Formats: sequence, structure tokens, C-alpha cells
Amino acid sequence: MTSEHKKSSVAALTLAAVGIVYGDIGTSPLYTLKAVFDTTHGLALNTPNLLGVLSLIFWALTIIVSLKYVTLMLRADNRGEGGVMALMALALNSVTKGSAWYVPLMMLGVLGATMFYGDSVITPAISVLGAIEGLEVAAPGMEAYVVPISIVVLVALYSVQSRGTAGIGRWFGPIMLVWFLTLAVMGVYHIFEAPEILAALNPMHAGRFMLDNKFTAFVALGAVVLAMTGAEALYADMGHFGKKPIRLAWFAVAFPALALNYLGQGALLISHPDAVSNPFFNQVDGWAVYPLVALSAMAAVIASQATISGTFSMTKQAIALGLLPRMRVLHTSASEIGQIYIPAVNWLQLVVVLLAVVSFGSSDELAGAYGIAVTATMLCTTILTFFVTRYRWHLPLVLCFGATGFFFVIDVMLLSSTTLKLFHGGWFPLLLGAILFTVMMTWKHGRELVFQNLQKHAIPLPDFLDSLFVAPPARVYGTAIFLRGESDGVPHALLHNLSHNKVLHERVVFLTVHILEQPWVSEPDQVKVVDLGHKCYQLNVFYGFKDEPDIPHILKMAAVHGLEFEMMETSFFIARQTVISAPGGGMSPWREHMFVAMSRNARGAADYYQIPSNRVIELGTQIEI
Repeated sequence: MTSEHKKSSVAALTLAAVGIVYGDIGTSPLYTLKAVFDTTHGLALNTPNLLGVLSLIFWALTIIVSLKYVTLMLRADNRGEGGVMALMALALNSVTKGSAWYVPLMMLGVLGATMFYGDSVITPAISVLGAIEGLEVAAPGMEAYVVPISIVVLVALYSVQSRGTAGIGRWFGPIMLVWFLTLAVMGVYHIFEAPEILAALNPMHAGRFMLDNKFTAFVALGAVVLAMTGAEALYADMGHFGKKPIRLAWFAVAFPALALNYLGQGALLISHPDAVSNPFFNQVDGWAVYPLVALSAMAAVIASQATISGTFSMTKQAIALGLLPRMRVLHTSASEIGQIYIPAVNWLQLVVVLLAVVSFGSSDELAGAYGIAVTATMLCTTILTFFVTRYRWHLPLVLCFGATGFFFVIDVMLLSSTTLKLFHGGWFPLLLGAILFTVMMTWKHGRELVFQNLQKHAIPLPDFLDSLFVAPPARVYGTAIFLRGESDGVPHALLHNLSHNKVLHERVVFLTVHILEQPWVSEPDQVKVVDLGHKCYQLNVFYGFKDEPDIPHILKMAAVHGLEFEMMETSFFIARQTVISAPGGGMSPWREHMFVAMSRNARGAADYYQIPSNRVIELGTQIEI
């Protein structure tokens, strides 16, 4: 690859990162300062308080986003992938399954993931509401139309998800670049009007603000968190863009533009305190408000799109890691494997987003809900990072405590300040998180109970084959592939077939899919074949949690190992498990019924693994939990 091509690739990826990675944090100026000086906080609007708040925002962006996420967290990659799920898998790989830390770390990762889901619901709601609220500045009588217009925009956004973002995605970068340039220009204009606002760059103002205002400042800190929303997204998107483009996009575009705009809003409030009703849109006046509302709406849609796509990606990873039942996953791009659409998640998320818009009605009201989801995910990430640095990288304990302990204290302080909003919207992401956490842990525990039940009645495969070929059954032409669990004995489908049809195929393959706690497995390492004798084979398939399961492709790869398949001569035998809730043991009855319902509605193995439906024979089996 030429250096010129490398440069253009980095430039293109950086532009794309500006559009997708920083859409969420890029729309924070729409509502952050407005939320900080909300009358319910009781924070007086004066120059010392403005300097203190803006100093807090600037140094929060510097310490949390620039230092923690852009500089340090991007180093904690799981084979190039980031995000709380990838970090959880990395942490779990750092300790053994028998370790006392294994289950707590898994639960912490799941908790972080559920908080991300809460964030992904609130982001579209607050971003779109915040953008459309600009109409109130342009035309005061438009207030009643903000919620209906927001609903129309959101319904339209979710309705086009099935078409993918390949077509419109190329415009995300240029539009967000215009957005960040607009933020910077507006900021610089107002800084010239009141240059004394630049004193906020001195961290002493942040400290003085906290000391002078004490509890009121602590309450306001919960709103300052809004300036950092989307920090987790840049870590989660590492696999799509790489570290260098994400860092370039932050330091060259997003960070300077955000810092200038926040300072500009502060300068505006020094000169015109009455602009506090909506500091962002009051940066312009007259006809200029309308194009700014239009640009804000586009930026809000792009920010929402990034979190929606992130939800699909997170769900796919959760399915692979055994935390959610198999769902229908559609690919919206022939060239981009990461572009997926999950119908069930899309429509469920839309319903919850619309509930949030209608229930809260404004970005101010939603601001309280936003902070808890963001800070809880940040805290989970910090704790998981400690285990990665200590047990994966084997760094000295003092260094691990020093690096993560500093951020741990900050995260705890930020989370504490946002919990003050518990009864003013903070309950919303916590309720969402609790529901999702219960669903995920119920599914995982239920699958373990099913596995234990199968283990009780499992017949060891080598012993079974030895006894079977003492007096072998009649063998018929073709290949039979039996799907078999990681530690299962003889597949139920094989026992049923022998019992009912009294025959065995000429060639028998036992296929086991192993999902590893890493995002990708290279193709040469995905297939391993074990010869069991008598033309029977064990075919082991290894996938990462971001790999796309494709059994027909695996069968083609098996030819290298001496196993060639002709699809029209191959039959797949799959045991369709019907789970029944039995009294005693297991989980509590309501959780068992929940698991049974999820199990019955889960996508079939044949469909999930892309096995041709005309080559599948399903045989039923009942399992009690």
C-alpha cells in the first residue's frame, strides 16, 4: 500500500469517525448549559458560576474523554474491538472460569451493557427533542408542536433502518463536519464579545465553584455529565474505524469545536443573561435560527443513528455470548459485515423512545434520565479495565490502582451527582436496565439449567460409537450432520433417527459451534476436524462473538481438512428443544416461565446458522428445568 493511499484511507476514516463516533457527544451543546442552569437546581446565573461550570465542562472533556477514553481506553482493545461487551470478554479471559471474580465480572459487564441500552434509548429522544426545541426560539408559538414533530422524525428514522445506512452513511461525515465548524464559528464569535470567559480554562475556577456552592454545585455536576455523553460510543466504535482516525477526529475536530462552543455559550450568557432559556439557539438570531434548527435536526438524527446501529451490534454480541436468545439478524450491506438490522430490537426500541418523548416532553426533563445511564456505564468500564490491566497485561498493582483508581473516584463522584435526579427521570434508565439485566441473566441461567439437564442424561459419544459398531445398523447413501452442543454426549437427533429409521448415513458428522470470548477468529482457525472412525467425524467450529455464523461456508472450508461436502447429498439433523418449567429447583417460577417463553420464540438454529432450510430435518425433544 502506498503512503498516499494510506493517508487518504486515514483521512476518509477520520471523516467517517467525525460523523458516526462523535454524533452523540457532538449534539450535547444543544442541552447541556440549559440543563445546568435549570431553575430547579437553584444555581445563580453570574460570572463566577459561569466560569466554574465551563471550567468543569472543559476539564471533564479533557480528563474523561481525552485522557480516559481517547488516550487510555483505546489501548484496551480485544483484537481490535472495543466497547463494554468486548472489554467484559477481555476481563473474563484474564481470570479463569473457576475464579471467584468470574461471575461478578460477567454481571458487571452485563450491567454496563444494559446501561448502554438505556443510553441508546435516551440519546435519540433527547437529541431530537433538543434540536426541534430550537423552533421555540425562532417562533415562540411553536412550543406545542415540538413533541409531535419529534415523534414524526423518530418514526421516520426507525422506519428506514431496514434499508441500512450504506446509502446515506457517506453523508454523515460531511454533515457533522459542517456541524462542528458551525459550533466553532458561533463559539468564536461570542468569545470575542466577552473574552473574559477564557479564564474558565483555568481549573482553579472549577475548584472554587465546587467549594463555594457545595451541594448546589454537586447537583449541577449531574448536568455537567451531559457534556460527556457519547464517550462510550467512541470506545465501542474502535473496531469500525481504528484508533488513529478516532483520535485524529477528536483532537482535530470534535474537541476544539465543542470547547469553543461551550465557551461561546458562556460568553453569550455573560453579555445576555436572558439567553439562558436556550443558550444554544440564542447564539444566533432572526432568520439564522431556522437553518440552525435544520442542521441541528440532521446532527440529532445522525447521533441517533449511531446509537441505534450500536444497539444492533451490542445485541448481536449478546446473542453470541449466550446472554440473549437467537433473533432474526438481517444484513443491510453486501460489502459491510457490520451493517445489520434486527427487526425485533428496532421496533421495541422505537416504542420505548416514543414513550420517553411523550412522558418527559422536553430535553430538560430527559437530562436527569441521561446522566445515570452514562455514568453507570463509565464506572463499569473503569472497574473492568482494572482487571484487564492487572490480570491480562500483568502490570504492577500500584500502577493499576493508580491508573484506574483516579478515574474510579471521578466516576463515583459523577454517578453520585446523577443519582440525585433519581426521582426526576433517573429512574427511567435504571428501570430499563433492571428489566434487561433480568432478561439476560434469566436467559443465561436458563441455558445453564438446560445444559445441566442434558448432561445428566448424556451418553458419552466415543462409548456409544464403540457399542454401535459392534453390530452396525444399515448405512444409507449421503452425509448426515448432527448439531451437537459443546459438552453434549450423543445428539438426541441421532438417537431419534436410529430409533425410528433404524439406519445410519454412509458418513456421519457431529458439528459443534464454539463461541470464544474474543471478537474474531481467523478463517484458518475456525475449523478443526477429528476422525472418530467408521466414517464418523467431529467437526469443531470456532467463532468470535462478532463473527457471522455461516455453516455452508464452514463446510467449504472443511475440504482443506479432508472433508468435502456436496450440499444436495447432505442432511442436517437438528433437535428442536421444547423447554418445560417443572416444580422445584431451578429458578423461581416466574423466571422459568419467562425463559420458556423466550426459548419458544427464539430463532431456530438452522436459520441462525444460515443452513439451507430444504436440507434440515428437525426432531423434537423435551427438556425440564
